[in-house]
Amino acid sequence: MKLKRLGHVAICVQDIAKAAEFYQSLGMELAWKDTDWAYLKAGEDGLALLSPEYDQAGPHFGFVFDQRSDIETAYSELKSSGVYVTEMHDHRDGTASFYGRDPDGNWFEYLYEPAPVPAIA
Repeated sequence: MKLKRLGHVAICVQDIAKAAEFYQSLGMELAWKDTDWAYLKAGEDGLALLSPEYDQAGPHFGFVFDQRSDIETAYSELKSSGVYVTEMHDHRDGTASFYGRDPDGNWFEYLYEPAPVPAIA
């Protein structure tokens, strides 16, 4: 299983628009924004903002894969070794991922990102 990089950190915020504006003022570029989550980029690295209504995951960090077959292999290996993992699912932005928990209960995400997420102009 070969990770490409640690790609993002996800945090919970009360107001997506306000938080996105704040992080943009720090120099990040808005890549995706919806009513319940937003994604900002600083170069190759990302920050996901999760609203209280976002029900897919809580605070977590995400590892990036650039090949769908690599994430599918990683999913099978983790599951067969007894690591708790959710089902893999496709996201509305074209990526796919699954979540898991480390031995201390921290959430992580394995994310297939087929191409760099462009910033919104």
